[in-house]
Amino acid sequence: MLLAAAIISSPESSFNASLQGLKLWWTLVFPALMPFLMLSEMLSASGFVHAIGVLLEPLTRLVFRLPGSAGWTLALGMTSGFPGGAQGAAQLYRQGEISGREAERLASLAHFASPVTLLIVVGASMLHSPAAGYGLLAVHWLAGLAAGVTVSARAARPAETASPAKASAGRRTSLIRRAISAAADARARDGRSFGRLLGESVSATVQCLMLAGGYIIIFAVVISIISGLRPQLPAALTSALLELHLGAQAMTSGTMPSNPYLSLGPLELALLSGALGWSGICAQLQSLAVLKPAGVRYLPFAAGRLLHGGYAFILTLLLYKPLTAFQESALPVLAGGEMNLSGTSGITAIWSSFPKLVGMHLLMLLTLLLLSAAVRLASAIRGRSR
Repeated sequence: MLLAAAIISSPESSFNASLQGLKLWWTLVFPALMPFLMLSEMLSASGFVHAIGVLLEPLTRLVFRLPGSAGWTLALGMTSGFPGGAQGAAQLYRQGEISGREAERLASLAHFASPVTLLIVVGASMLHSPAAGYGLLAVHWLAGLAAGVTVSARAARPAETASPAKASAGRRTSLIRRAISAAADARARDGRSFGRLLGESVSATVQCLMLAGGYIIIFAVVISIISGLRPQLPAALTSALLELHLGAQAMTSGTMPSNPYLSLGPLELALLSGALGWSGICAQLQSLAVLKPAGVRYLPFAAGRLLHGGYAFILTLLLYKPLTAFQESALPVLAGGEMNLSGTSGITAIWSSFPKLVGMHLLMLLTLLLLSAAVRLASAIRGRSR
């Protein structure tokens, strides 16, 4: 009722804020997440997710204390951003692969900002330095994984779903054969034709993104109203607390293209990194809306976001000098200079970088597979030593 009264009292500012949220969703969120969420839905139905889960099981089971099928969701969240991780966790819950509490921890672990946001929007457009976006993205990923390990430290390991005899036979079978068998079983359980799968994937993805758009628009209006009622509050604080993209824009509004890091400074850059880890209440509610059937609780989820933001803040302070040097190094970039994300230019910029984002997704998946192999090898060596 208060929100409705505030909108009626100042309709022009509310309309402008709503238009700003709509523009942000249409030019950034929708084109960035649409292909990844569609591919996630189709790859899960085809059994690819389950095959990857078998390969990632040592990492997810021993380190994050989650079933192996959670590995693909982790890679999806790191490379597509929210609510992609929540969508993957909800899908595994619907398929009976994970419990409600495991979905809660997995969604918190896989809740990352999209690389498109950090590289193109924050790095190239707001900080005028794509290399700065690479540094922030590395810190963002490291802090999120550290928060996931912290949250999972006291959790019990997932129980074996197979009988002891079947589990023993599975250990004697090669890992590749187990992965192929898991993919075939999952595909047989799904049973949908390619045409039906494609149509339902598009429908589910659009519904998820429409929900995200509604949250972004309403929170843009809320931020505008709070700023008008409490002008003494820092605009950056209010925006960063409620919505990630608007918060990052407010925190970087004073940067200069010639030297963005000197404009921000160590503390300011650490606050920006921490805000990206927190991700805003808007993004958190988007994920929780997707996870509603699993009964995910808000406070544990928000605690994971606080851990992510805290780790990101500390890591950015510790690594400020390397990040500053990293900015000046000659690295391949997704976009150069200052970018205009208005109109269709933002969509063009995102889609032009889509092949590189797919390559980043595959690179992240390969990295997780190598980590899983290392964990499996270390566990085998430890078992033999005993």
